[in-house]
Formats: sequence, structure tokens, C-alpha cells
Amino acid sequence: MVTNWPVLEKMKPFIQDAWTKAGFKEATPIQEKTIPYILEGQDVIAESPTGTGKTLAYLLPILDKIDVEKKEIQAVILASSHELVMQLFGEFQKWSEGSDIYGASFIGGANVKRQLEKIKKKPQIVFGTPGRVLELIKQKKFKMHEVKTLVLDEGDQLLVPEHLQTMKDIIKSTLKDRQIILFSATLTEQAESIVKEMVSEHAKTIRVERTEVNTGSQVDHIYFVAESRDKIEVIAKLSRVEGIRGLVFVRDIGNLSVLSEKLKFKRVPVEVLHSDANKTDRQTALSNFRSGKSNLLLATDVAARGLDIQGITHVVHYDLPKDVTEYTHRSGRTGRLGSSSGTVVSIVSGREVRELKQLARKVNVEVEEKDFFKGQIVEKRSEVAKRSVNKPKKFKTNTKKTRG
Repeated sequence: MVTNWPVLEKMKPFIQDAWTKAGFKEATPIQEKTIPYILEGQDVIAESPTGTGKTLAYLLPILDKIDVEKKEIQAVILASSHELVMQLFGEFQKWSEGSDIYGASFIGGANVKRQLEKIKKKPQIVFGTPGRVLELIKQKKFKMHEVKTLVLDEGDQLLVPEHLQTMKDIIKSTLKDRQIILFSATLTEQAESIVKEMVSEHAKTIRVERTEVNTGSQVDHIYFVAESRDKIEVIAKLSRVEGIRGLVFVRDIGNLSVLSEKLKFKRVPVEVLHSDANKTDRQTALSNFRSGKSNLLLATDVAARGLDIQGITHVVHYDLPKDVTEYTHRSGRTGRLGSSSGTVVSIVSGREVRELKQLARKVNVEVEEKDFFKGQIVEKRSEVAKRSVNKPKKFKTNTKKTRG
């Protein structure tokens, strides 16, 4: 095994094999900082930017600690959306290969009979949405007395008012000496305050800044100026840029649906992802986008939260993010670990330009206005002209001889 990470060398062989198979050489900062504490059984509250390896930061130590002889639930991993639960379960399947650990996923809207069949197989790790997990606890289908670890993935989304009581009821169903782990790309003050009431006083709070993460990628932040009625034309032009795979963020479901219909009328192939869509439609949308059948995915912030969609070249803010947290979450979908580059595009009205630049200053990035020319994104002509004006003038030497 080739690695520069001593902690991994102490983990079970199947984890080391999976690490080698994945071609990893070293841990990311969030993995280095949190895994030793998680292995020790300490409560952990962790914040790290999108795409920095948070899932493996908790999944690997949990897999290492599972007692395969015990046919009881030993770890519960919660996430706010069906898609994120299934993504996490997919990671579990990959990293548990070669072990005798059995895991299962439980989400709202899924076939109940099939889910009861999974319970009969005695899963040791459960992945689920809070509502369905609590429902199964109340029905006494889940026995929580052997649960050693409870994970809140994208925890600030789980600790919002509409989920809070459900979360508290799930935590109450576990024994007091269980370990609580919360991971998020941005940890709000409110979420941190709530989780600190749930964890032990010795819980470790760990933060990794974007500057600590070397993704090996270059992300450009650009913008186009267009009034509301013309923003759709910018999206249509973006869809025709060669090689683009764009994730377009729209603030609410109503606007997203209208935009989707207008783009389809213009024969722009798009997929749609939002929480009101049924499970099959959401799965189809993600599948079509991942396979390249459509090169644009329109999504709300909640629906796309935490999803790892490989190969996104452009993140597009159709609606300006409401704050730094939202800008950070959205923008982190491109230029992730293993990507060479990415572009974050904001489409703003004339009066929103100042607001965008204020956001950019807060996240310490420079935004540059762009334009379209022959289907390509190019520098704004005014910027080109400005530079040419500032160039030092070359004076021609008059070589014409004058008559004496």
C-alpha cells in the first residue's frame, strides 16, 4: 500500500485495500484532523468546504470500528435528502468491499415491504432520512440500544426547525454514551449552538478553510449582466458552449419550473432537481445529467446539497445567492478534488452587480464580467478596449526625407 498516512496503516485490511484501489496517496486536511478523534470515540463537530473528502472522514473510522460478530445496528448515518442518502450508501458499498459488514438504506417514499426485508438481514450500518428512521424506531423495527455512532451529514440542514424535533427524538432513542458526529460545508451559528447541546462537553470542533485545501484545480468566478427577462437567454447561450456540464441554481421551485418550461420551448435540453419532484423523476434527472444526455441541471439549493456530481464544469447562479454561505455551497460544486478547473457564473441585473461584488469580497474571490462571441465565453469588450487604451502608444519614426 502506497500512502503517507500512518493512521490508515492501523485500519483494517479491507479499508487499506479500498484506499489503494482508489489510487489515493494521502489524506485530505479534514480527514487528517477528524479521523483520529472519531476512532477514539469522541464527539466531533466538523466544518470543511464542499468536495474536500468529508464523507470518508467519518465513514472510514466507522467501518473500522464495526464489530462484524454483532448483528445489531451500530451506526446510523442521517442525511436530509433521498439522493444524498443513496450517494452515501453507494460510498459505503465501495469502501466496505471485502468485509462482512452489512449496511442498508431507508428513505421516505420507498417500498415499505422491501425496507422491512432489509431490516430482517440485520444491518450494522443504517443510512437514512430522519423521518423514515424515526418512523421505524417508533414501530420498534430499529433497536437503537447498540448504536455507538450517530452521524449528521450536512448537519446544518438537519438541524433546521422543520427537522429539529425529529432529530432530538432519534438522539433520545440512543444510549447516552453514543458518539455524535456532525459534518457540514458551512456550519451556521444556529446549528452549532443546537448541536453543542446534544454532544458531550469534550466534543472536538474542527474547521478547515478553503485555503488549507489543495484541490489542484483553478476556479474562475465570472458574471454576465442581464435583466430578469433576459437571463434565460444567457442560460440558452451557456448551454451551447462546447463541453459545458452546468449546475444551475434557482432560488425557488416556482421559478425553476417556469425556467425549465421556457428552456424546453427553446429546445434546450435540461434536467430538473427539486424536493417536490417524486423519487423516480429525481433519479431520472440525475441519471440523465450524469450520463451527459443533458448538459444542464436546474436545481434548488436544498435538492443539490451535499450531492457529489462528478465533472461539473460550470456552477451557474441564475438567482444571486442570498448570502456568503449559499455562495460557498453552490460554488463548491465545481473545481472539486480531482478536477482540473471549474467556472462559477453569476447572472445578475445591473443593480445586482454591486451586491455580487460585495459577496465576492467576503469569500475572497475576484469576479470578472464576460460576454459571448460566436458561442464562446469571451472578455467583455469594454474591458478589452480599456486595456488597449492603457497600452503605451508606439510612435512611428518619420523616415521620409525632406527636400533641402
